[in-house]
Amino acid sequence: VQLQASGGGLVQAGGSLRLSCAASGRTFSRYTMAWFRQAPEKEREFVAVISLSASITRYADSVKGRFTISRDNAKNTVYLQMNNLKPEDTAVYYCAADSSGTAFYRATGLTTTYDYWGQGTQVTVSS
Repeated sequence: VQLQASGGGLVQAGGSLRLSCAASGRTFSRYTMAWFRQAPEKEREFVAVISLSASITRYADSVKGRFTISRDNAKNTVYLQMNNLKPEDTAVYYCAADSSGTAFYRATGLTTTYDYWGQGTQVTVSS
C-alpha cells in the first residue's frame, strides 16, 4: 500500500484547508484510515480516524468541531477538512492506514496501530 498526502500549505489563522490522501491498491475499503500530525520537536499525535464504511469517526479533543475526516472508497481517498485553523495546528500531517481494519477494536490513537504511512504534507498557520 502506498499513501500519497497532499493539500497542505500556508494559511492565515481562521482559514481552511482540505488535505487528501490517495491510496494505491484495490482493498482501500478494508483499511481503517487516520490522520496524525507532528509539530517540530514534538511527538507525532493522533488527529482523526474513520472506519471502513465511514460510519464511525473519532477526533482528538484539540480539533473536535473544527476538523472533519471523510473518505471516498470509490476514489481510494481519505480527506481531512480543516476549518478555523489556529497557529497551534501547524505541523506535518500524515495519513495512515490500518490494513487489518481492526483499529477500532484496538487503539485508534496510537501510531503502532497503523502499518502504512504517507510521506506527510506541511500545514503552516500564521497568526
